[in-house]
Amino acid sequence: MTFASELFAGQTVVIPGGTSGIGAATALRFAGLGACVITCGLGASGGPHHVQIDNREVDVLRPGSLEGFFSNLDRIDVLVNCTGVSRDRQEWRKDKFDEVIAINLTSVMDCCRLARDRMKSGSSIVNIASMYSTFGAADRPGYSASKGAIVQLTKSLAQAYAATDIRVNAVAPGWIVTPLSRALFADEAVSAPILSRIPTGRWGEAGEVADAIVFLASEAARYVTGACLPVDGGYLTA
Repeated sequence: MTFASELFAGQTVVIPGGTSGIGAATALRFAGLGACVITCGLGASGGPHHVQIDNREVDVLRPGSLEGFFSNLDRIDVLVNCTGVSRDRQEWRKDKFDEVIAINLTSVMDCCRLARDRMKSGSSIVNIASMYSTFGAADRPGYSASKGAIVQLTKSLAQAYAATDIRVNAVAPGWIVTPLSRALFADEAVSAPILSRIPTGRWGEAGEVADAIVFLASEAARYVTGACLPVDGGYLTA
């Protein structure tokens, strides 16, 4: 995807969950477009490497960690909430369900709340939903519930933040190749039926989700707020 090379020059982009997967790809995309990017999450030392990226170690489950992270930020032009986990069938256990909700939903709300006073008119927020925002998942009830809630949270924040000209949108990735998904895709018995349902006939790439995020954060989407954009190769249409 081609964007103007200095599209985000002089802007600060903050990406909780930007140390791996879609978040890391998004951090690299914004950095390549001139932004100063600050990520936070676990495994920061192994996060995306770029002269424009500052990776910081933060555990969103540790009380006060997000407050400490945001207190050191003066300005945020774009906030991209990429923090998320799935515990698969363990999510039927109360402790794991609560953990997934805390990471995937509560921490996102916390980030939006903590970022707001550091965002000026024209800033934007992009949250990460999922195709599971649309349908359920017997093997991951916490994940699907949290991602469905992200869509509704995005709509609510879009209404609340519009008064200060801060846009809030979401993307809903489909089957995207990331370090966590490679094992599933390598299992042909499991992956073949999934692949056969994707109209484009291939798995998505993290960079393709990053491109959609860049669009929603850019001036090209200046009249778009409260939307959830599927990035799934047409999976939800099948």
